[in-house]
Amino acid sequence: MHEAFPLPEPRLDDAPFPALPVRPLRLPARSRLGPRPRRERPLAGLPSAPALFPWLARRFAPGQATLWIGPHAAVDPVLELLYAGNALGRGRISLLEGANRFDPYRIGTAGRGLGVDATEVLRRLRIARSFTGYQMAALVDAWTAEARRHPPTLLVGHDLPAAFAIDEIPADERAALLRHVAGGLRAVAETQRLPLLLTLDPSGPGSFPGLEDAGPPWCDLVTFARGPSALRLRALRDDARLALVERAPGQRGLEEFGGDVGEVIAWDAPSRPTGRRSRSG
Repeated sequence: MHEAFPLPEPRLDDAPFPALPVRPLRLPARSRLGPRPRRERPLAGLPSAPALFPWLARRFAPGQATLWIGPHAAVDPVLELLYAGNALGRGRISLLEGANRFDPYRIGTAGRGLGVDATEVLRRLRIARSFTGYQMAALVDAWTAEARRHPPTLLVGHDLPAAFAIDEIPADERAALLRHVAGGLRAVAETQRLPLLLTLDPSGPGSFPGLEDAGPPWCDLVTFARGPSALRLRALRDDARLALVERAPGQRGLEEFGGDVGEVIAWDAPSRPTGRRSRSG
């Protein structure tokens, strides 16, 4: 893992999608999404297996933002898997950390689960941490120059509004700073022609003034909800759905075969009644 640029000087599932367990989430209209690239390209730097990574890669496009929205207990584990998959696919990530939840030990464990050395996973991440909104605004202003010096395959802004949540920043100034950050995100994504991932809490773009009108165009928006037996993801653009189940260590399942798996379930899950009467023979 590299501490990046310094501050400037002075599976697919047809089941009903559950509501997020924190607060209601109002999805924006599909018209908020930017145009699809003429030739749809998977995100460079992610492997073709397990099937989770191709599903995620289809949600990105150069010069556009992909939003992941949900409680951090649901979003962060998938983000850590994305970091590990990035190392497996030999990609490079430039990360702005706004919530101070970066955990190298969990990320290293995710890498080892994919057969990648923890050191290699962290070596392919360049991270800049922010503890105040003023620092975050300065880091975003410097992001374009950083991306030129150390070209990544993916930009990640992890919970950037969290850096502006301190009480010392007046509400009107906080909104103006976030709008400035939104414009900076658009500049770095479009000038560098890089995909940008932004993670947000369940309030979504409502917590990020300026993101909808001054920020980069959206490629897709993915919501996350954790249920009693699975983590469910839903993409806004094509209503694609993915269910991730927790498995015991070493347990294997259908997703390793690739392709569009209709449903992913643990092998020890109880059988489901079908309403049909069984016949002998």
